[in-house]
Amino acid sequence: MKYALATVFCLAFTPPLGAHPHIFVDTGLEVIIDAQGRLTHLRITWAYDEFYSLLVTEDRGLDPDYDGVLTEAEIASLNGFDMQWIEGFNGDTVLQKEGAELALSAPQEIETTFAEGRIVTTHLRAVEGTPPKASGAVIKPYDPTYYTAYEIKGRVTVTGNDACRARVKMPNITADLRALQADLSELDMQTDPKDVGLPNLGEALANEVVVTCESS
Repeated sequence: MKYALATVFCLAFTPPLGAHPHIFVDTGLEVIIDAQGRLTHLRITWAYDEFYSLLVTEDRGLDPDYDGVLTEAEIASLNGFDMQWIEGFNGDTVLQKEGAELALSAPQEIETTFAEGRIVTTHLRAVEGTPPKASGAVIKPYDPTYYTAYEIKGRVTVTGNDACRARVKMPNITADLRALQADLSELDMQTDPKDVGLPNLGEALANEVVVTCESS
């Protein structure tokens, strides 16, 4: 997982007992659709919470005066820090069409900024194979283990085709889900929820972006 170093940081900076999630990411999406109404790319923005951003910059020896400002060279040294994915990692982004998951490429066009104490990264992913019709596509940003909580708070836009729109669908938080959240919060940070029989809470709590096109 791309957050392996975060585990080390959290062990050093927090008490033995922690709560899932440990990292909070405000997520933005650009859905790129061609003139034929096919979904070809996703541009994904991750704005990391201030504490995680602090851990990353401290580990790398950045911002030694703690003024919350990084030089251009320091920002450049951060670029791609969260893109070192292990084989099989889906980038915590799931694209579905008619219930089937579609493969996405490795990250491209990676960019990093730093503002107000937060690291913000963007990357582009192409739909592999034949791009599907965009209408009815569903995009879900989530971590199955809920170690990282992704919430769509950034902009969600559609580019390339004016006939298409994207809307954010919030999860239906039931009493059962709230109980599962409470159970998860009792786990220490080294425990994988699936090892203690907890389900894929990350998906159950995921925001969804649903794409519709007038011409479809």
